[in-house]
Amino acid sequence: MAPPTKASSGPKKPLRLLMLHGYTQSGPLFHSKTRALEKAITKALSSYDAHFSYPTGPIKLNPADIPGYNYTSDGDEEPEPAFGWWRRKDRVHPIRKGETEIVYTGIQDGLGRIAQTIRDDGPFDGVIGFSQGACSAGMVASLLEPGRKEAFDESSSQEAQREAFPSSFIFDNAKPQSPLRFAIIYSGFPAPGQRYAAFYEPPLKTPTLHFLGTLDGVVEEARSRALIEKCQRPREAVHPGGHFLPSQRPWLDAAVSFIRGNMDKAKDDGGGDLNATEVKEERVEEMDIPF
Repeated sequence: MAPPTKASSGPKKPLRLLMLHGYTQSGPLFHSKTRALEKAITKALSSYDAHFSYPTGPIKLNPADIPGYNYTSDGDEEPEPAFGWWRRKDRVHPIRKGETEIVYTGIQDGLGRIAQTIRDDGPFDGVIGFSQGACSAGMVASLLEPGRKEAFDESSSQEAQREAFPSSFIFDNAKPQSPLRFAIIYSGFPAPGQRYAAFYEPPLKTPTLHFLGTLDGVVEEARSRALIEKCQRPREAVHPGGHFLPSQRPWLDAAVSFIRGNMDKAKDDGGGDLNATEVKEERVEEMDIPF
């Protein structure tokens, strides 16, 4: 895992951000790709002491797991170490004959790695994720909301094959983690099927900002919008690019403004979280960001 980076010093209120990389990336690689975003947050939110934590997923990938990579041993360089939070597997449904289902193998390990980062580097104010890391970010925001474990317990009682609430996300009072103040989702998507329904039923209360690329050929718009529909307070920003974090000023400003708005909201509420207060609905056209 890349060590947390400290953006500024001084007697300031901390702003801790959990940064989750995409499939085939790593914490250090994702850090190198988010320098523009990190710089924009640090500069614009200078009243906060910003910290960014970049864990690496526990699933080490083989060359065959990397889309589009054709590795041969006759002189080709080996790929950079690549990791994921889980592997996708399509299989025959164990109960419903004739149906297939998508299973995220290793997901409990992936969420466990994130939970350990929360214990080591948290508590966190928000999470920022890209692609598979964006899906993970939505899961993390969900798991930290009040009442989510009960939703998982009820879901598991209906069908044994549904995903159980991760025991790694049961935090003790010695190292508490409140519901996140926000989640920023780049090229995100929901975990599909009834197996993972409890992550999104009831819908996420955590304020979310979703970035969609009009030329994204990896995570198509319909998948991203499926996640948006599972959030109670979604905002969206559509950029004219592909499967990456946009680093142009308008999109950096959008992320910064979203963070500032939710941190200021928490400050106005005396540091409250989703257990204590509901976030008021805000009209998109009233926000000073290019949605």
